[in-house]
Amino acid sequence: MHRVMIHPSNYENCRQAVNRAFEIFPLPLEGKSVLIKPNVLRSSEASEGVVTHHAVLRAVVDYVESRKPKRIIVGDNPGLMSYGENEASFKKTGLFDAAKGYYQNIGLESVTVDFPEKWVPTLNVSKAVMESDIVISLPKFKTHGLTIITGAIKNSYGILPGAQKAMLHRLAGNPARFHELIVDVFSIRPPDLYIMDAVVGMEGNGPASPDLRDVGQILASDNAVAMDGVVARMMGLAPAKISFLNIATELALGDFDEASIEVIGDFIQIPDYQIPPLGGEAIAGNEVMQDMLRKRAEVRPKADPDLCTACETCIDQCPVSALSLVDNIPVVDRDTCIMCFCCQEICPEKAITLQ
Repeated sequence: MHRVMIHPSNYENCRQAVNRAFEIFPLPLEGKSVLIKPNVLRSSEASEGVVTHHAVLRAVVDYVESRKPKRIIVGDNPGLMSYGENEASFKKTGLFDAAKGYYQNIGLESVTVDFPEKWVPTLNVSKAVMESDIVISLPKFKTHGLTIITGAIKNSYGILPGAQKAMLHRLAGNPARFHELIVDVFSIRPPDLYIMDAVVGMEGNGPASPDLRDVGQILASDNAVAMDGVVARMMGLAPAKISFLNIATELALGDFDEASIEVIGDFIQIPDYQIPPLGGEAIAGNEVMQDMLRKRAEVRPKADPDLCTACETCIDQCPVSALSLVDNIPVVDRDTCIMCFCCQEICPEKAITLQ
């Protein structure tokens, strides 16, 4: 039987709920390498409720640090609107300071992993994700115009650096296939523990909706399907109506059935929670959104000759050797480029832009 903790909390006392989560779901942290992955959709103010709140991250970092791990990394790959703004996104949200010096731009180094060929044969995943002994995911209690909710499973989409996310959005083509896709990405490396910021939730057409809701809870589980099933019910939605939860259950990644979940705490369904259309048309049928996805999937790095010093840092750091020096300017091979944009992130002169 899966277990999901629901603990009343605000951002001032969330440390109590976080500590309780580790009591219920203990992890062998001592001497281990630990990655803590918040949900960092884009650069935003904490008050916007778009990302995991910095108070929750700080409480998790403090607990993990006290258990004497070998290494702590705090990182994420921001969403479609924040390529090349990894550190800036963490700083504006308050997550950089909350990370206590453990922040790392995990988009700068990636490893290639096999992926179902119905999509692409391989994907590049942040190296820190694949090499950490323990991964702790910190999702946000939110709705999503394409996947209805964005929680534990969807938070793993951020293990992919750069424009691979947009490229896969385009490959999926419709909401049903995108639900399959996010489960396939999640399956690459399921986290070991999920601690969800549900103090302030988001309703309406998320994941960046202005419609916030006081929920006043911290959730925790060691199973993503069970957690997302509880989240759906809290929002007044039957989990069986969410395709990616059915797919994940069929793949034996967990179960959302009420009979298979022990809820530790008080379950309260939130009245009149605003849910986006169940068919995903809030995004799938939005021409502006589709145009944005197309443009983000086609973007490539380009060096500004007025700023570039031909130091070759970008060439040395490119994980797939897609850059070469031509007339003292790095030029990208579009067919080889995996759109991770490490080159832009690491350029000491900030000479590389995305076009």
